[in-house]
Amino acid sequence: MTGERFERGLKTLTEIDGEAGHRVLDALADVSPALGEAVVSWGFGEIYSRPGLAPRDRQLVTLGMLTALGGCEPQLDVHVNAALNVGLTPAEIVEALLHSAVYCGFPKALNATFTAKKVFGERGLLPVTAE
Repeated sequence: MTGERFERGLKTLTEIDGEAGHRVLDALADVSPALGEAVVSWGFGEIYSRPGLAPRDRQLVTLGMLTALGGCEPQLDVHVNAALNVGLTPAEIVEALLHSAVYCGFPKALNATFTAKKVFGERGLLPVTAE
């Protein structure tokens, strides 16, 4: 796992996800290192590192997409943390997930919100106050 794309992706992954991103890579190392390399090289080395959107905007889009897909709570956990890392507030995250209920439905919005609540609790960010 080397090369310019991988190195750029690893730098971007570390800036956005911190240790959580590295834990995903470590978890894939013994079962599918190729998937880990693709996540880093393509996902972060090609897409997340593009200049067209700020990292906080990319995280808002990611939270919306993962909520819409449903069943992505482990990935939502990582990306709620990432959203906080790039400057989104808990209130902004909650507002984005509330907004998703209109388009994704209440069950998916609830699951995403409970995942965010778990992350906020782990980071000592409860209760969330509206801005």
